[in-house]
Amino acid sequence: MRLERVGYGHPDVLSLVERVQAFYADRYGTPDATPLDPSMFEPPEGSFYVGYDDVGGLGVPIATGAWRRSSVEVFGTARTAEVKRMYVVPEAQRRGLARRMLAHLEASAAEAGAEAMVLETGVKQPEAIELYVSAGYQPVPGFGFYLDSPHSRCFGKDLR
Repeated sequence: MRLERVGYGHPDVLSLVERVQAFYADRYGTPDATPLDPSMFEPPEGSFYVGYDDVGGLGVPIATGAWRRSSVEVFGTARTAEVKRMYVVPEAQRRGLARRMLAHLEASAAEAGAEAMVLETGVKQPEAIELYVSAGYQPVPGFGFYLDSPHSRCFGKDLR
């Protein structure tokens, strides 16, 4: 998988975000309603990445992942970044691509000065929770748009 930083309005981002929103609607009954401003994903405030499958030279978009600066304090630091829009298309899952994307997000956020990563996911995404826990994420107090949702779970990882 080739990772490329792109703008939030990039056609491949829009297509993959539409697919992940359909996934959320299937699992939870509605798409993710978290307010997002495209400028949140422009350096130095954040970055959005698309993963491309270059087999056959086609450059097919198969994964997304992003981070944006956060004000959430965890592990004794407020220099945090939040993971957003992690997604791998079903036909490319179970190949370690989500783990590669997550590692790339952590590294690029750390390069930009983040000392910890935070994220929010839901109880109806056990595969996501398993990925994050296996990558060293620990439960942290709730935050963000779904702060009071019984379906929300928040995690963090110290990058120092």
